Amino acid sequence: MRLPSYSWLFVPALIVVPSICGAQGGESGVKGGAPDGNALYHQRCAICHEAGSERAPDRNALQHISPSAIVKTLETGAMRGIAGVGSLTPDQRDAIAQYLTGKSPHRTDGAHSTVGMCSSPTARFSIDPGVPQWNGWGLDGNRRDQSAAMAGLSAENVSRLKVKWAFGFEDDIMAFSQPTIVGGGVFVGSEQGKVFSLDARTGCTKWSFQAEAAVRTAIAVKRLSRSTKYAAYFGDQRGSVYALDAATGQLLWKVPVESHPQARITGAPLLWGDRLYVPVASGEENASADPHYECCGFRGSVVTLDAETGTQIWKSYVITDNPRPTRKNSIGTQLWGPSGAGIWSTPTLDLEHKLLYVGTGNDYSDVATPNSDAIVALDMDNGKILWSRQVTVHDTYNGSCNMTQENCPENPGEDYDFGASPVLVSLPGGHRILIAGQKSGMVYGLDPDHEGKVLWQVRVGEGGAMGGVQWGMAADDGNAYVAVSDVARTQEVIMINGHRVRRRIFVASKGGGLFALRLSTGEKIWHTPAPSSGCESRSNCSPAQPAAVSVIPGVVFSGALDGHLRGYSASDGHILWDFDTVRDYTTVNGVIAHGGAINGPGPTIVNGTLYTNSGYGRADGMPGNVLVAFSVDGK
Repeated sequence: MRLPSYSWLFVPALIVVPSICGAQGGESGVKGGAPDGNALYHQRCAICHEAGSERAPDRNALQHISPSAIVKTLETGAMRGIAGVGSLTPDQRDAIAQYLTGKSPHRTDGAHSTVGMCSSPTARFSIDPGVPQWNGWGLDGNRRDQSAAMAGLSAENVSRLKVKWAFGFEDDIMAFSQPTIVGGGVFVGSEQGKVFSLDARTGCTKWSFQAEAAVRTAIAVKRLSRSTKYAAYFGDQRGSVYALDAATGQLLWKVPVESHPQARITGAPLLWGDRLYVPVASGEENASADPHYECCGFRGSVVTLDAETGTQIWKSYVITDNPRPTRKNSIGTQLWGPSGAGIWSTPTLDLEHKLLYVGTGNDYSDVATPNSDAIVALDMDNGKILWSRQVTVHDTYNGSCNMTQENCPENPGEDYDFGASPVLVSLPGGHRILIAGQKSGMVYGLDPDHEGKVLWQVRVGEGGAMGGVQWGMAADDGNAYVAVSDVARTQEVIMINGHRVRRRIFVASKGGGLFALRLSTGEKIWHTPAPSSGCESRSNCSPAQPAAVSVIPGVVFSGALDGHLRGYSASDGHILWDFDTVRDYTTVNGVIAHGGAINGPGPTIVNGTLYTNSGYGRADGMPGNVLVAFSVDGK
């Protein structure tokens, strides 16, 4: 059977849609015998970067990237399949970079900077289970609940948090890999695909590793069962999983887990025993903006690997049927389905029943499926789907619905993914509950012992493609803590290269808020609206709170697109601490760094230090490229 032809590629830093955005080859964008960067950008790139595409950084964000980094992305990085040889000439790539940044690209010899390297790095590494740590995404049951002993921070001293050190991600406009803190080190990935091991106390660099693509996942670290080595595991934005020697950064193995060219790993792999459970999502929703793209053929899955060797043990698609031809769009492009149901977040482990729980996304094309927008339970031994609780039916949606319309399903839905990991919590009396937050603005209490039966449901937000619950909730023994995104935008219709495109602009006065919900009933214990002062005099600013939430005894931490990280009282929701991360930083590695929107991962709190990323130059957010460590009085 023939599968769709994938002629369009999505990339983290720069998007070009050839079939929409103008002619190909060396003849386009020529001015006075030299390539015209202005014309090339508007012919080849503006359809996404000027229209507020949810995955594409806008021109303001691109201006924060160095010209050489833009050229690298176009030439040998994630854009090479579109903008490399045969599409854009070297002079054209240079011209686009110079137009965007106002600076001439320069070629480097790839020399490695020694600024910020630890003075005496050691090749020894070990993890004592009793020593404070935050390993991977969400801790036990994906509760994101750090104990007092592990946190070393309390409600009494959180107001005294000050910057201890800052680390800059060179040439990035996003800082989106949640830091893992184990064995006295910080493990974190970057948009440019570099993975770093830092000293947790000082931020100096022990080692770095260059992955093939951007690394957004949190990193899980564990000792190998047949070795004295510890391995650090993560996925990249091209669908590959890596294992590195945690002490040295040496590659132990690398395995692609999905052949679809739009595949990516956004949710952190879950490490348990000798197995690694990997959630697989994709960027195909955005590829569909091109009316020549044969939408769609990706299906979300969980892949299980042997942690020692990377060998695949099982793979389970949540859409069980292969895609097949459905209809043709108005220009004759063949469309396909079923597709979609990507798994964006870390699976939740249920050892009592030997199950994995995953939240799935929407369908991409016209064939609706029963496991999209659902919480799905899989047998952790063999991947068999044991039950599925779908809460939104017929949610077929893709990026074309917001842009060119050609590949939009005939009856589009609302894009109500489960982007956040389900949270598994034990209740008094031996009962358990699974908390699931959806982009619809609904939070569900499900019974994991009765096939996900809905015990309660409560609305916390209006919902939408960038609304409701986005990346992660937290829970202690009594409450779930839920941050609301509800990004609000105005729209205007603009013409780009002959196409009518709806451009979206943030509403700076709407969105955000934090709720505490009683675990047993869903009752709203308290609600703190987003403060109104965060977006004054800032462009690309929203008070929305899409980032994952973290909790320690007495304090809930939540970041926002306005760049503020706030600590809330767990008892009544009043704000104990508020830090505006949108500023310049002096970094331990000498990289020029600035804070921006906070989106995606949440803070990790270990041994008296809070670590957070700042910067999200995508979906119109404020760009930034910094990891900040806070401690009491900065000591």
